[in-house]
Amino acid sequence: MELLELTAVQLSEKIKRGETTAVLATKAVLAQIEKTESVYHCYVTVDQEGALKKAEEVQQRIQAGELTGPLAGVPVAVKDNLCTRDLLTTCSSRILENFIPTFSAEAVENLEKAGAVIIGKTNMDEFAMGSTTETSAYGVTRNPRNTEHVPGGSSGGSAAAVAGQECFMALGSDTGGSIRQPASFCGVVGMKPTYGTISRYGLIAYGSSLDQIGPLTKDVRDCATLLEVMASYDPKDSTSVDRRGDIAKKSGYDFTSALVDDVKGMKIGIPRDYFGEGLDGKVREAVLQAADVLREKGAILEEFDLSLVDYAIPAYYTIAAAEASSNLERFDGIKYGYRTAEYDGLHNMYKKTRSEGFGPEVKRRIMLGSFVLSSGYYDAYYLKALRVKALIKKAFDEAFAKYDVILGPAAPTTAPRLGQSLADPIKMYLGDIYTVSVNLAGLPGICLPCGTDSEGLPIGLQLIGDCFSEKKLIQTAYAYERESPYGTKYHI
Repeated sequence: MELLELTAVQLSEKIKRGETTAVLATKAVLAQIEKTESVYHCYVTVDQEGALKKAEEVQQRIQAGELTGPLAGVPVAVKDNLCTRDLLTTCSSRILENFIPTFSAEAVENLEKAGAVIIGKTNMDEFAMGSTTETSAYGVTRNPRNTEHVPGGSSGGSAAAVAGQECFMALGSDTGGSIRQPASFCGVVGMKPTYGTISRYGLIAYGSSLDQIGPLTKDVRDCATLLEVMASYDPKDSTSVDRRGDIAKKSGYDFTSALVDDVKGMKIGIPRDYFGEGLDGKVREAVLQAADVLREKGAILEEFDLSLVDYAIPAYYTIAAAEASSNLERFDGIKYGYRTAEYDGLHNMYKKTRSEGFGPEVKRRIMLGSFVLSSGYYDAYYLKALRVKALIKKAFDEAFAKYDVILGPAAPTTAPRLGQSLADPIKMYLGDIYTVSVNLAGLPGICLPCGTDSEGLPIGLQLIGDCFSEKKLIQTAYAYERESPYGTKYHI
């Protein structure tokens, strides 16, 4: 098997056995980037010199017996909204075109402690606002499965890098489906953990009550392993949840313990609301075939009404835009980032800097957020959206009183063609209909390949769990993947 075809866990095992080295793996990834990056454009920054230097250090520590973990020596890509010490971090925006952080995000620190090698920073929708990776200030990313199509977003660069063998695994962030939807479009595995499981320290915020860092990988084992390495309690993040102590037996950080091929007796709910109007026929067929596979393995499947699905999109975009307008006011040209060259006075400098630095989609959401938070509209829109959010959480609570896992599609269609979505922002927003509720309720969700359409584009199966039930999701996904022809060999 070629080096680049290995999963991350397989690669690390080979490195520890002396069959290859972290340096050779890093060189193989860099060679692949040089070969395909001009077409795919997965990265904003490739740290060739730093990655090779780090790989040499990691290899020495592996040989000395200091690094024995399951990701030691593995080249990893990081989404460009996660701070990386001494490495350009732009959020794919002109307004941060020269920003080099003095610290790394906690999730990145945890990766480096485990011996992973950071290859570079992946392209994304500007400030994670978009579903196609076409709003980036640095150009579009193309889907390695078909380069005429989008890779999804906002973590499209990370998903495409994994699918195109430009890294072995990648970090993404998920505010309303930004890991699961590109995983679906690119045919890889992506997981959004329970809110608070992975520290958000060092993640440049879009919607603070919704954002969560998560893995994008080749298979479910890699997903569980990367999640286990990244997840930790962090006192620097006030929303970080301590999953040790009394709750550790059921919902601790040992996610790889859930890699068990057994779903016998597991109760899986299928929301009728997710299979109605707007869902592509091929997607429906592939997802229901995946459900049949789990039924044959002993799971108990049942249809039910989830309700409130139609209200999820307006509630999500109201809350996300409101939080974005608040979070993005810090980018003013004073402390860091881009500043306009010519201006007349302080207020003119603010206006020109932000007008020139932000792209159209970011401006649209800032204006929408400022509007719903303004006097006279706060009660009518923002508070109402918060009430809907609470009702959605209640609906999921009632569902999880009956079911272990909820099964459905990750997106209503396969990846659209480049240029199709940006022409109609509302249509682009509606593409998040199956993913945003998970973020509103703070739940975990995983997406894995379950089929292809007539053009060979991947279709993603989404599994949703109750808070802190990642292990059930991993177990269900692993059991399905073992029977699926779309498993670990589905990447290019």
